Amino acid sequence: MDATDFAVVVYREDDRWEAEILPVALTGDLTGLIHALRQQPSLGGTIGLVSVGDDFFVGIRLLGDEVMVFLSDVTASVDWPLAGQVLDYLDIPIPEDEELDQVLPVGDMSIFTDLGLDEMELGAISGDLELYPDEMLLSIAGRLGFAQPFERALDTLS
Repeated sequence: MDATDFAVVVYREDDRWEAEILPVALTGDLTGLIHALRQQPSLGGTIGLVSVGDDFFVGIRLLGDEVMVFLSDVTASVDWPLAGQVLDYLDIPIPEDEELDQVLPVGDMSIFTDLGLDEMELGAISGDLELYPDEMLLSIAGRLGFAQPFERALDTLS
């Protein structure tokens, strides 16, 4: 684990976005993450945002019984257990060596469409090689309207 590893749960309470840090151990455990997100009641569903190292992020959204999962970089599945678990969950094979030359997102690209972040924008953010995963997540949080609670949650890490 790395100092840049974190997991945040985001949810709506009384028409306001709230965000809280989850235990860092969940940055390597997709099943545990989904379980932790289910523990947070929310009218509009629950969002989990995970940054791992300087390499990738995972977005998870629970809406009722539906679980949507997004991985910012399929090539991370070769080196990182969480990314491999996401591919397994999505029933996508881990890429072969010759397929590792492109950073491509996988999973539910429309995970945040109803909140105002369409597939093209999500793809553009996750494909911006100038940004670290935490910066990508902050950009997403800003687009979805919960940048301040997200930043406050991250401030508790330092």
